[in-house]
Amino acid sequence: MSYATEDIVATLRTARRAKGLSQRELSAKSGVPQGHISKIENGAVDLRISSLVALARILDLELMLVPRKSVSAVQLIARGAAARASTESVRPAYSLEEDDHG
Repeated sequence: MSYATEDIVATLRTARRAKGLSQRELSAKSGVPQGHISKIENGAVDLRISSLVALARILDLELMLVPRKSVSAVQLIARGAAARASTESVRPAYSLEEDDHG
């Protein structure tokens, strides 16, 4: 398995685990057989585009072909978006404060 393929497979596995999905649950949602998902994650088979698309969509990932000269810019944007998403917290539109007057 090439380095690029290993990276893609690792991203799929990490996203599956982050969503709290077992391989069996991902299989049921994507239509990709559980045994094939296991083989993909273990590098035992080449990842077909059709399987990659099916798995990525369920895992809220999007595939993109980016011109090589734009890869670093796209990576910076993606890292910035991920960092913002991990530090953002949901704040209530308002809060009720305790009344000191009783």
